[in-house]
Amino acid sequence: IGLLLSGYVQAQEYIGDSKFDDAIHEKSAFGDDETSIIVIEFWAQFNDANSFKDWNKLKNITHYYRVDIANAPKAKKDYRVRMAPTIIIFKDGVDQKYFKAGLDLECPVDLRELQEAIDDVKTASQF
Repeated sequence: IGLLLSGYVQAQEYIGDSKFDDAIHEKSAFGDDETSIIVIEFWAQFNDANSFKDWNKLKNITHYYRVDIANAPKAKKDYRVRMAPTIIIFKDGVDQKYFKAGLDLECPVDLRELQEAIDDVKTASQF
């Protein structure tokens, strides 16, 4: 049974260099005045076991994308990604917060920490 929960991300897409810039500048479906929060996870097939698993529980984001580092050499270089997973929060197309895996290649953030960071980024410019 599939439930549509308001505020939760319902889909995840894999993107490469060709769609990266469009993805980070994507607007919310709720209108132009809504802040656009995009979460990008730089991902690697060989380390899928350590990928972020709770992406579908995140709230207050426009979209969650996975970028296969094998298919995105430009984005990987532009954002200085050295390890996968690396998770970056973008607000209105600008990188705001990074979570980078260490030498152990484990996911660098849990659901609570990532949600707090998203909420902080979303409210940072609100008065």
